[in-house]
Amino acid sequence: MAATPESKYPLTPDVFAALEVTKRGCDELLVEADWLAKLARSQATKTPLRIKLGLDPTAPDIHLGHTVVLNKLRQLQDLGHTVIFLIGDFTSMIGDPSGRNATRPPLTVEAIAENAQTYYKQASLVLDPSKTEVRYNSEWCDPLGARGMIQLAARYTVARMLERDDFTKRYRSGVPISVHEFLYPLMQGYDSVALKSDLELGGTDQKFNLLVGRELQREYGQEPQCILTMPLLVGLDGVEKMSKSKANYVGISEQPNEMFGKLMSISDELMWSYFTLLSFRPLAEIDLMKQEVAAGRNPRDCKVLLAQEIVARFHSQAAAEKALEDFNHRAKGGIPDDVPEIALSGAPLGITALIKMTGLAPSNAEANRNIEQGGVRIDGTVVSDKGLQVAAGSFVLQVGKRRFVKVTLS
Repeated sequence: MAATPESKYPLTPDVFAALEVTKRGCDELLVEADWLAKLARSQATKTPLRIKLGLDPTAPDIHLGHTVVLNKLRQLQDLGHTVIFLIGDFTSMIGDPSGRNATRPPLTVEAIAENAQTYYKQASLVLDPSKTEVRYNSEWCDPLGARGMIQLAARYTVARMLERDDFTKRYRSGVPISVHEFLYPLMQGYDSVALKSDLELGGTDQKFNLLVGRELQREYGQEPQCILTMPLLVGLDGVEKMSKSKANYVGISEQPNEMFGKLMSISDELMWSYFTLLSFRPLAEIDLMKQEVAAGRNPRDCKVLLAQEIVARFHSQAAAEKALEDFNHRAKGGIPDDVPEIALSGAPLGITALIKMTGLAPSNAEANRNIEQGGVRIDGTVVSDKGLQVAAGSFVLQVGKRRFVKVTLS
């Protein structure tokens, strides 16, 4: 019989305050009563709770969508708890099927190791390294072997696995489901057993996997973890979740001007979701801003505060101030001061080739598309001729609203 959280400890005002921190911006907390009991026990015994986040390093860079859960982890660290930053080097070789309508290709060991190193380096910009325990799930998954894997699989049924929405849809539509995909939620759940986690975080698309962890802990006689799901941050387009593949993201390692400009491009309505999920400002302050905007305050003023806060977090306050100055300068048709420089040869050079060579567009097709949309300028003058041959000289090439480079062409 699995243990349950002890309820003999007093539910003090500090415990309820910690509950409010936990729930800020979250989609769902399961089970709230259990989490309250864990918080009360932790406070009374001065024992930090173990809070787990598992990430499969499927790509090397972190964007603001990833920081929604990282921000929550940092808030819980500030309450004195221990965060386990779990790198799924073993599960990455299976491939997470969450939200997929097809099998996800597994990663190579080399790609996993490289991505994991970058992941943690960037995550440390949010987390407190002194309160972070970095683990790799290959530590306990590799030693399981075939016998251990069979014993683990015996603790969960196929019927329960098919309760998962994406599996059900694929099964009913005749889309293949590989047997190894059933292993993914089992292995993620086994991570919680190995780490004896008290709380596991994830996006709303991870709820099934998190619940498997809770059930497996019961199976192994442990106190079940609570689970906290966070909303998926909507990307800059205001439609899809933030994703590099959808090109609607803000990377946390992007340059200050690029980051600031992207945040200023979000809609006024989406801005409030970003405040709730990304800002560290008190909710009362955010609510007051909403009231002021409803009463006539320019929402741009609030968006500036959000953009500056995010840029300052990942760069510096000085960088945030400079980004605002450059943004205002560009809004008036100006060119920022800190434009990167590049020297090229081969003049005269076609405008399409020039744009691609400077890295302001990934392909000739994208360069031409920018020209067609009126998004290309040389020294502030719009370029409309895709056949333009650019002569030797020095000039500032602009593509879109925020991408500039000073070119010396010979």
